[in-house]
Amino acid sequence: MTHPMTATRAAGLARLEEFSARMGRDYAQGRNFDRGLGAHRDVSMLSAYIRRRLITEQEVIATAIKAQGAEASAKFIDEVIWRSYFKGWLEQRPEIWDSYAGGLRQDLAELDADAGLRHAVQAAETAQTGLAYFDSWAAELVETGYLHNHARMWFASIWIFTLKLPWRLGADFFLRNLLDGDPASNTLSWRWVAGLHTRGKPYVAQADNIARFTEERFVPRRQELTQGAVGLEALEPDGLPECQAPRVPIAPQKHIPTALLLTEEDCRIEDFPVQDLICTTVATLAASSLRSPREAAPLVAQFEAEALADVAQRSGHAVTALQIGAPSDLVKWALQSGAQQIVTPYVPVGPLRDWLARAKPELDAAGISLAEWRRDWDATIWPYASAGFFKVKKQIPKFLRLISV
Repeated sequence: MTHPMTATRAAGLARLEEFSARMGRDYAQGRNFDRGLGAHRDVSMLSAYIRRRLITEQEVIATAIKAQGAEASAKFIDEVIWRSYFKGWLEQRPEIWDSYAGGLRQDLAELDADAGLRHAVQAAETAQTGLAYFDSWAAELVETGYLHNHARMWFASIWIFTLKLPWRLGADFFLRNLLDGDPASNTLSWRWVAGLHTRGKPYVAQADNIARFTEERFVPRRQELTQGAVGLEALEPDGLPECQAPRVPIAPQKHIPTALLLTEEDCRIEDFPVQDLICTTVATLAASSLRSPREAAPLVAQFEAEALADVAQRSGHAVTALQIGAPSDLVKWALQSGAQQIVTPYVPVGPLRDWLARAKPELDAAGISLAEWRRDWDATIWPYASAGFFKVKKQIPKFLRLISV
């Protein structure tokens, strides 16, 4: 089945305009209700567009303020900024991503070796656990590439505490299937449910909460769900790593031969001074296959391909479509055009950043720098994302000054 969303900026803007009337009281009162496939009335479903910056956080917030006012749309604005918070938090603790990626490889090795675990994970991923609500969410995720945020929390909690499956395998299941799959938001949300992000405070799904916020589409029996679960913080006895300043990217040099690289990390290329560059070659890089050692869902690859085709069309350049391969391929592409630098919108902590890091020695040897544009929005918010969300929330009036309504 094809996904219900078209991965273009125009489609994102149309969806944004359509939802603008519900960004105030409707969102604040209704956002926690999961009404099921095809009935997600009071949530925007804009996340797949924002994740790729087909539309930007600033555009979305500006629309909310214009349509509803800053006070009435405050809850909606908070939730948009949560994505920036998680990005900034992971930028300042990249070891958390490294730990996830390494731990996932270990979990997958155990999955290969343990037939019982393999059967249990397969049942969870293919909607065959016998828990009607959990199986419905698994099926919706695989079919559409989307899941309501409240359902994501319930699903993760049941995966970890009721089914007692490795949390990283659940996070991987999400990242392989979610159209809005984001290394920061996905990893840290699963860690939050597990009691690893806010240590010692796991999120435990409750039967009455599920019944209430699915409007009794599902009424779990209380005994089906684990009660009083203990978080997984014992798995990380040393606690969280020290916070470090976000990475400062190399700034592009003007007026030297440049290879412009477009990825799904930022598809709003019009916001950057491309006119300052002497572009000898331009390419999109399809990299969703890096999300996991396992295969990403076809819907995810399709959405990425559409988004990259859209940004290529809007770039005004002749664009080559590249698929992720060996890091040396990046060097060959740049060298063939005589480029002295590769320039791309900022690539945050995650699998593509890891891949680019592996390419760096060969880029250095070839005399090619890797430069990035980082948005003022990120540079302003990320330093505040060093602890809990409250530190960021206090600064929202400051952030809103970056927005033109």
